[in-house]
Parts: sequence; structure tokens; C-alpha cells
Amino acid sequence: MTNIYPSRHPLVSHKLTRLRDKNTKPKKFRELVREISALIAYEATADLLISPRKVETPLTTTDGFELKEKIGLVPILRAGLGMVEGVWGLMPSAEVWHIGLYRDEETLQPVEYYNKLPIEPTVSVCLILDPMLATGGSAVSTVDVVKRWGVSRIKFVAMIASSEGIAVMQEAHPDVPIHLASIDEKLNDIGYILPGLGDAGDRQFGTA
Repeated sequence: MTNIYPSRHPLVSHKLTRLRDKNTKPKKFRELVREISALIAYEATADLLISPRKVETPLTTTDGFELKEKIGLVPILRAGLGMVEGVWGLMPSAEVWHIGLYRDEETLQPVEYYNKLPIEPTVSVCLILDPMLATGGSAVSTVDVVKRWGVSRIKFVAMIASSEGIAVMQEAHPDVPIHLASIDEKLNDIGYILPGLGDAGDRQFGTA
């Protein structure tokens, strides 16, 4: 698979194992989501463009750099909300725009219920945030929305993904890189990732 970037970092592997544990309580689950999100986003943004600038240190003037591109974070509601804080810690000036989708449990297809993007894009790079890439429907729909908005440089950042979801995303949007912690085995007959981590929204917000 091309344009797929599972993390090889030991900290990601360690934290993901704790995230999967059914005994991990919501407070700790949220902390782990934030921490893993920051680690994956760090890897996903390695190719951001920078421009040179001079900076005054306490002793002298030296050459430095600053980000050239304006970043937007697009969490897919509701589970993607928990990832924002971790990424924001790295890029506090990033804009956050929300897109609300839910999966119809009968058809497994995404249904859009919230979108407040402005008419014209205000960022040049978007990181779409969702803990799980399962069937791929919500991911594809969100990328569709962001592309229609006018942003051409998009990255999808997740915790775990099924091979089925990756295939769906790559067929629809082969230009969008997928950064994640793990590629899991498969989907079960109701569209949940195995071994997975359960419902990421319920486990974050204590609504299981």
C-alpha cells in the first residue's frame, strides 16, 4: 500500500496497547488519545513548508525558520474532538473546523449533519482527525467536503485503520496520505474494527 504511514515509534505502540485495553477508564482513554494524536501528527507534519527568518537570541542574531503554511484541523465529530488538543499542543495557531458525520447502523453509510466551513478556504493544509478508519465512508465524505472547500493538501490522521477502510480511501482519494498508529486485521460483520478498541466516542465520553 502506498501513501500509508503506520507509526513505528515505540511510544505509540506502548500507548496504543493501553488505549485498546477494555479496562482503561474514560479519563485515561482521553489522555492517551491526546498523547497518541500528538505523536502521529508530529510524524504527519514532517514535510510542512518553512521559510527562513532572522531571530535575535539573548546573545546575537541567527538564522531560523517559521511555518510557511497555514494549518487547519478538521475533527470528524464526535470522536475526532479528542484528538484536537493533542495536535493543537504542537500547532497552537492552527484553525479548527468541525464536520459532523454519523454512520447509519443499517447501511453503514455516513450521514452528514454538521458543516460550518466558510465559503472560501482559510488554510492551505488540512489534517482530518478521526480515531478510527473503519469502513472508510466517513473519511471519504469528509475529504470530499474539504476538497470542495478548496483545500488541495490534505492528510488523514487516525489511531487505527482496517485494511478495508484504507482500500476505500485509496480508491476515492489516492492523493491523501494516511498517518496512523496501527493497521488492524479486519472489520466484523457490523463494521467495527478487529481487534480495534471499541467505540472511540463512547470510550472518550463515558457513554458506553
